[in-house]
Amino acid sequence: MDFEITKQAGYTTIKVLSEKLDTHNAPDLKSELVVTTGNGEKNIILDISKCRYCDSSGLSAILVANRLCEDVDGIFILTGLQPDVEQIIRISMLHTVLCITKNPDEAKKLMNDRGGQISNP
Repeated sequence: MDFEITKQAGYTTIKVLSEKLDTHNAPDLKSELVVTTGNGEKNIILDISKCRYCDSSGLSAILVANRLCEDVDGIFILTGLQPDVEQIIRISMLHTVLCITKNPDEAKKLMNDRGGQISNP
């Protein structure tokens, strides 16, 4: 598994452990996202701080996460963008659609500010 999943009160953090988010692991991420939201979780933090590369499959997985959370009136936050990944997000204009923070602590704070019912672990 290329992911570390941490379920906490009010949200789930999914951390991509691979240096690449691409055709090899993006389908697994999409599946995990569907299972997570299918189990009733509506607030997700996706931490991609270890990723140095993201292709269109990775971007698609990120957009799936955003849509799944929006569909259930949840909050999706993308965090930990490395410079090359941030560049592809900006080129794709996804920074105008996605909620992005620099690190997971900022993501947790933002969830609290937006009304995600999060308690400190």
